[in-house]
Amino acid sequence: MSKPRICAIICTHNRDKYLGAAIDSLLVQDFPDYEVIVVDNASSDRTREIVAARPQVKYIYESILGLSTARNTGAKATDAEILAYLDDDAVATPGWLSALDRAYETNEKLAIAGGKVTLLWPEGRTPPAWLSDGLAGNLGLYNLGDKVVYITQPGLTPRGLNYSMRRQFLEQIGGFDINLGRIGKSLLSNEELYMTELALENGWQVAYLPDALVAHNVAPERMEQSWFLNRGWWQGISECYRDRIAGRAGAKQLISGGDRLIRGLYKSLKYMGDPALRFDNLVYSYCQIGYLSAAIKGMLLPDK
Repeated sequence: MSKPRICAIICTHNRDKYLGAAIDSLLVQDFPDYEVIVVDNASSDRTREIVAARPQVKYIYESILGLSTARNTGAKATDAEILAYLDDDAVATPGWLSALDRAYETNEKLAIAGGKVTLLWPEGRTPPAWLSDGLAGNLGLYNLGDKVVYITQPGLTPRGLNYSMRRQFLEQIGGFDINLGRIGKSLLSNEELYMTELALENGWQVAYLPDALVAHNVAPERMEQSWFLNRGWWQGISECYRDRIAGRAGAKQLISGGDRLIRGLYKSLKYMGDPALRFDNLVYSYCQIGYLSAAIKGMLLPDK
């Protein structure tokens, strides 16, 4: 049996509420040459049962908790040239894999590609007044327009919930860094941003594909301000780790992080009359506190 062109991979941890819809969206793709794998990352809910009800899907259990670990496990379980990762609470449009395939087929230097992401709000709920467009990006919102965009700034990298990669590149860099990416309830991130940095440094290209459309469910708990503050804290820790592996660790982290903290607090006061901008800058400030705490810990305990 010949290897599939694309492997669509869902890495999941205790999200049976949305998982079935995510899998079903992959089973109705208009692209003919693909397989579907679900990596169960130490779930304790109905994940195995949900996958078993769909026998055309390959099930893999990964006991070591961590999104990057699960992504590497999924990649090792297939021979496909293109790896397409869909979050367990997202829904792909029928042309998702076709759009990805066209991009890789016409550009041999393309290492990473991801598409537009819209948001699915909980029934009866609307976006709160304090939610800025920038913070909505933390919920997965991603829209760079209706034309293909080649990413040159890592901060614009595709969202991990709608994400694909050429196997050749993943093998070249040795897989996803298991120290970045969500682990259980921690909200470590920046693994996709780091991948973009590596791709650009090694002469590859990264693309935004508007036709590779995915919708992302917004869980009710993610509409609370406390979730965004926690997300900001972990974002700061993630950015600190990325600076560390890039050789930017040490006292200069305290200077840059402190400067960003002061600017964030100033802007949160400046925009006191605008609930969205005020909260946006408050989350940014909280992010810097997380960054500084991780930087200090790294200086005191460099081997930890």
